[in-house]
Amino acid sequence: MRTDEGRFVWIFVMFDLPVVTKTERRAATKFREFLLDDGFLMIQFSIYARACQEEAADKHIARVTKQLPPAGSVRILQITDAQYARMKVLIGRVTENEKLASKQLILL
Repeated sequence: MRTDEGRFVWIFVMFDLPVVTKTERRAATKFREFLLDDGFLMIQFSIYARACQEEAADKHIARVTKQLPPAGSVRILQITDAQYARMKVLIGRVTENEKLASKQLILL
């Protein structure tokens, strides 16, 4: 999708965090809460995504990087809005959050 302001991209944050100890559980919860507060949508457990203008992607990636928990594995993937639109849901259904996010992009 293109607008006068630029192209939209999707940022995916995928993670596998330890949750054995109370400290680890707190760190994982704090990280998930940060993602939600920063406008990410939970696509699946431990997979969060947000749409933003291409020019702002590095800013959001830097914000996630500053909030990384001390242990575990976190990956970030950036794709275009056109690539996101071609995603297939093979089992289950598209969540209400995903439907709303797509409609919000259209409004922008």
